[in-house]
Amino acid sequence: MRRAAVLAGAVVLSATAACGKPQFGVGRVIGPVPVDSVVLNLVLIGDAGLPRPGEEPVFTALRRELQAAPERSFVVWLGDNIYPVGLMDTTTAEGQEGLRIIRAQMRVHAETGVRGIFIPGNHDWAAGAPEGWANIVRQERVVNTEGAGIVGFEPRDGCPGPVVVDVGAVLRLLAIDSQWWLQGGSKPGSDRCTPGTEQGVIDSIRVALATAGDRRTVIVAHHPIVSGGQHGGYFDWPTYLFPFHPWARLSGLFARQDVTGREYRHFTQSLTRAFVVDTPLVYAAGHEHNLQVFRRDPARYLVVSGAGFYGHTTSTRAITGVRYIRQASGYQRLTFLQDGRVRLSVIVVDAQGNASEDYSTWLDAPPLSAPLPPPVLTPVEPHPEQIPQTPTAPPAQPVPSTPAATPAPSARTGGR
Repeated sequence: MRRAAVLAGAVVLSATAACGKPQFGVGRVIGPVPVDSVVLNLVLIGDAGLPRPGEEPVFTALRRELQAAPERSFVVWLGDNIYPVGLMDTTTAEGQEGLRIIRAQMRVHAETGVRGIFIPGNHDWAAGAPEGWANIVRQERVVNTEGAGIVGFEPRDGCPGPVVVDVGAVLRLLAIDSQWWLQGGSKPGSDRCTPGTEQGVIDSIRVALATAGDRRTVIVAHHPIVSGGQHGGYFDWPTYLFPFHPWARLSGLFARQDVTGREYRHFTQSLTRAFVVDTPLVYAAGHEHNLQVFRRDPARYLVVSGAGFYGHTTSTRAITGVRYIRQASGYQRLTFLQDGRVRLSVIVVDAQGNASEDYSTWLDAPPLSAPLPPPVLTPVEPHPEQIPQTPTAPPAQPVPSTPAATPAPSARTGGR
């Protein structure tokens, strides 16, 4: 009887997961925009933390795109920058491999001169292990030291944020460390971070959104609010051959990294409260190894862009509010025009590094009080040699915090 009940449960779960399409919106594109009307291209790429040695196809495609308009481009890496447990002690073999991984991503900026930021994910926090804080601080120091004034790491010191990055009069980015909310055990709090409490983070987000003016607001974090992937409770059929696993995750057991988990639900409910008065245009995340676009609360649009190196993809299901969803490698782009319009593009990359636009749409953005000025980003001369080959290893253990320098990518305001 017990075995029959388990099998019956697996069938029900499988049927539930199968009720949505595995892909949706593929191939639906709109016309291109005049190049001289583009103010900014914001590239969103996540979970890029295990690129193949040599030439990674997704990085090849990204580099080619950025070289076309470096003065109008900005990149956000959406966490899980180093698999499987972030940057370990760099005197070890594991730490050296971590340096190779993060430098492969940084080299995209060094070779194009395009500015950007990295934000942390759960794997950067040692996948939730006690040494997570040491690993995240170590990665931050490598990026901010070797980034050569082009790319930085935010938030700093393992703090939750939000860090406000204003890209001229065009865009206000709010960078959040979502793993701070989910990390068990020791993590920095009110004694190290400003703000250092959950309510303080919510209040700071509200203020940053309310004071953005005409800037479009984009929240960047690692964990999505909703998902049609495995972390949202949608598994491929082989998973149901072991029914306890999906049942446990769907019920919230062993699900700290899943939407159904208690800590995860608390995180998303808190963000929802922060977005009530001034709703961000886009909430962008990684975590799922696929590409998703939603027209759904609590932001105007929710995007998931966690397919940052080739072949590292997981299954998907079309769920409520979906505009596009596909198991594929690639990234997403937001294009901001002088007249205030915002165009979203999903870029899919093949094994040879060839990129194609698989989906695009105009976002429903609030009207502007005046046209946007011309592009404001200052081109940075590419210098590949700025990424040194011999590292200066950060301390292997947590160290006292030091005053944070102003990051180079753009003006930085707000809390740590």
